[in-house]
Amino acid sequence: MRAALPWAALAALLAVPLALAAFSPWLAYRGFAYITGGFAGILALCLLLVQPLLAAGYLPGLRGPKGRRWHRRAGIALVALTLLHIAGLWITSPPDTVDALLLRAPTAFSVWGFISLWGIVATAGLMALRRRFPPRRWRWAHNALAALVVLATVLHAVQIEGAMELVSKWMLCLAALAATAAALIDLRLLRR
Repeated sequence: MRAALPWAALAALLAVPLALAAFSPWLAYRGFAYITGGFAGILALCLLLVQPLLAAGYLPGLRGPKGRRWHRRAGIALVALTLLHIAGLWITSPPDTVDALLLRAPTAFSVWGFISLWGIVATAGLMALRRRFPPRRWRWAHNALAALVVLATVLHAVQIEGAMELVSKWMLCLAALAATAAALIDLRLLRR
């Protein structure tokens, strides 16, 4: 029973924002590409809550090598969802997407999205070059990029008025920040 509690809490933190976004009135007049891109972004945000839980071994049944394997898989999914998010926005409005990617957009959330995007790209590149770095330096760089990605993504998400319901979005964002901070403190300081 105790092992089911973390899974139930995680399921609620992920399912409630997704369900509320799925029934949002904001989607009534939106096209398929916009909705797909938006939900790819929401799912990516959900993965940013799951990632530190997997890395630190906080989820029952997914500790040790099994948890790290799922952490890598979730990282690949995060890259794919980010690309799908940008593709959906590109199909919906190429000029707005270009402005965001070139930091010409007048909205602050575009800047945070840009930082998050390139943080994810840098993390994927770091993953590909993992064997070329000493393990300690690699972990430090990976953790720093992960913290940057989570913070930038949260700042990106909370500034957008869209399909996500406000309270559940904040709960998800705060949970992702808390999980990331707890995992970084635990892995970097407490487990030494």
